[in-house]
Amino acid sequence: MKDVIEELEWRGLIAQHTDIDALREALNSGPVTFYCGFDPTAPSLHHGHLVAVKVMRHLQLAGHNPLVLVGGATGLIGDPRPSKERTLNSRDVVADWVDSLKNQLLGLLDFEGEHAARLVNNLEWTANMSAIDFLRDLGKYFRLGTMLSKDIVARRLDSEEGISYTEFSYQILQAHDYLELYRKYGCTLEVGGNDQWGNLVGGMDLIRRVTGDSVHVMTNPLITKSDGTKFGKSEGGAIWLNPKMFSPYKFYQFWLNIADEDVIHMLKVFTFRTREEIEELEVQVRQAPYRRDAQRTLARDVTSWVHGEETMQRVEDASKALFGGTGLADLDAETLADAVAELPTAQGAIGDSIVSLFAATGQEKGIGAARRTQKSGGLNVNNVKVEDPEAVLRAEDILPGGVVLLRKGKKNLATIRVQ
Repeated sequence: MKDVIEELEWRGLIAQHTDIDALREALNSGPVTFYCGFDPTAPSLHHGHLVAVKVMRHLQLAGHNPLVLVGGATGLIGDPRPSKERTLNSRDVVADWVDSLKNQLLGLLDFEGEHAARLVNNLEWTANMSAIDFLRDLGKYFRLGTMLSKDIVARRLDSEEGISYTEFSYQILQAHDYLELYRKYGCTLEVGGNDQWGNLVGGMDLIRRVTGDSVHVMTNPLITKSDGTKFGKSEGGAIWLNPKMFSPYKFYQFWLNIADEDVIHMLKVFTFRTREEIEELEVQVRQAPYRRDAQRTLARDVTSWVHGEETMQRVEDASKALFGGTGLADLDAETLADAVAELPTAQGAIGDSIVSLFAATGQEKGIGAARRTQKSGGLNVNNVKVEDPEAVLRAEDILPGGVVLLRKGKKNLATIRVQ
């Protein structure tokens, strides 16, 4: 890639930056070592973190060297929230979360080859720092007026909650990370979310004050939808990357359900599809939106990147099977359970009347209504049309995990759970 800055700009992945011409020249002149930090304030990354990781991956593919910092030290403090003080987690909890985030990041970047990513933990250079060292070696370089003017700090100071000295000092710790990585690895670029701009600039200023050298910072924007609202969050909360916190099936469906007016932007941000591929998909969105080719491409690519090709194929097969495709009985119990987890459900037993089961799930208002729908060909059990109005549930109807799928019409789904 000749000009990674131009590529990132086209994808909408650059918000703020220092001298863009100097940064472009540095990136075009040879390998640059850069870093991005991830604090363990939860046991998993979420979809928002993918934006920063995607920037890192583009830089890596362009021939630059990533340092992936997991904040074992800063995670014990927590970056100030806009509204209120964070709850401090125990050292053991934070250590466990550090390991969880490391394992996730290992699958998102390339840790082998000429430009292999390197994992680092800021607890290595922070744990043994004394309070005197902190004040003498770092604190003297920070001006109180500058620290108070940071957007998050200013907002917290104006709130009833206020801000503790602990969270107020976070910006010094993050700035120290950049200085340490500059000294140890020659790191000259820090990237991160746009809400981190003040902290990133603090690190750049610290390096200049201590060493006299100039380095760079660059942020990626908060991803928004076409209507200007924040992109993300499901009904159940964050879109976690941990499959135990947010199932791969739900993850796939989240991307599959992106609106037509947003999908091209999301393809640019979250996939590695070329311009030509994305422009072709943009034409398909305009000419044949019902095919949802762009959404399927987005769902496949992001799910494969986060959960692997095999898992993506499994959940895609499940998605197709639920709505009339073949292979429903071939799905494994875990994938099927994830796929039907949010459907209406009722208990049933072998020998129960099929029409009564449709009534039990609420798909029909009563057995009489269910019989009328059956007569018109609108009831299906495991995607097989119910031909006999007196049909009963059979042992061979039970899918892995004790589930039976009921479908009324094309899209009205429910399940029966058989003990």
